[in-house]
Amino acid sequence: MGFFKRNPFGHLLFLKKWLIRIAGTLTHRRYRGFNELQIEGSEIIRQLPDTNVLFISNHQTYFADVVAMFHVFNASLSGRNDNIKNVGYLWQPKLNIYYVAASETMRSGLLPKILAYAGAITVERTWRADGKDINEKKAVNPNDTDNIMKALEDGWVITFPQGTTKSFKPVRKGTAHIIKTHKPIVVPIVIDGFRRSFDKKGLRIKKKNILQSFIIKEPLQIDYDNETIEQIVEKIEFAIEQHPSFLKVIPNEVLEEQEKLNELRRW
Repeated sequence: MGFFKRNPFGHLLFLKKWLIRIAGTLTHRRYRGFNELQIEGSEIIRQLPDTNVLFISNHQTYFADVVAMFHVFNASLSGRNDNIKNVGYLWQPKLNIYYVAASETMRSGLLPKILAYAGAITVERTWRADGKDINEKKAVNPNDTDNIMKALEDGWVITFPQGTTKSFKPVRKGTAHIIKTHKPIVVPIVIDGFRRSFDKKGLRIKKKNILQSFIIKEPLQIDYDNETIEQIVEKIEFAIEQHPSFLKVIPNEVLEEQEKLNELRRW
C-alpha cells in the first residue's frame, strides 16, 4: 500500500490505519477488561464479500457501538471465533469499513472529528436539528445518499436505521430506499448492555462489570425488485429487534428493570 494512497473520500489510508490501530488499542479494555463483550456469529463476517455489505443495528451510544463493531469485524476476519482476544488483529485492519453518522455529532468536538477520519459518512438528519426533533423536515441532501453509495461500492457500511439511541423508535425509510436501490447484502446486528456500560456519547465508562452482547445474524433475504419500502422497513425492525410487537412481550416501562435483572443473573 502506497504511503499516499487514498480511499474514495480522499482519506489517506496510511493515516486511517494508524488511527484505527491507536483508537483500537486504547479502547480494547472497554470491551475486554472493564466489561466483557459476548459475541455470537463471527463466522458470518468471514463469509461476506469485500464490498456492498450493509450492516444494520440498533443503537445505544454515539460512538461505543461503532468502535465495538470495528473490533469485532477485524477480530473475526483475523480468525477469532466470537472473541476479541489479543488486539493484534488491528495491526492490519480492514480499511474499507464506513459508518453513517449525523453531521452534528461528528462536529461536536476534536475527538469526534478524529473518529470521523476513521470512516464516518456524515449525513444531515432531516428530522432533527441541534439535538431536538423538528416538525418540518428538511430536504434530503443528495450528496448524503451518493456518499453511502460510494462507500458501498468500496466496502462495508454500518448504519443505525432508527437514527437515534432511543429504543423502539421507528426505522427511517431512507435505509430501505438505500437497500432497494443499491441491493447490498444486509447483515443485522443486535447489541445490548452498551447503554449501561457507557455514557450517551459512548466515550466515558459509566459502569464496570457489565456483560455487553453483540449478536451477528444471517443476511436478510430481500426481494429487492418486488418488496415495498414499507415491507423492507418492517423486515429491518424485526431483524434488529426493534419492531413495536417486541413491546408487547416486554412493556416499555419495565425494559430497564428487566435489563438490570438480566445482568444480575449473568453475574
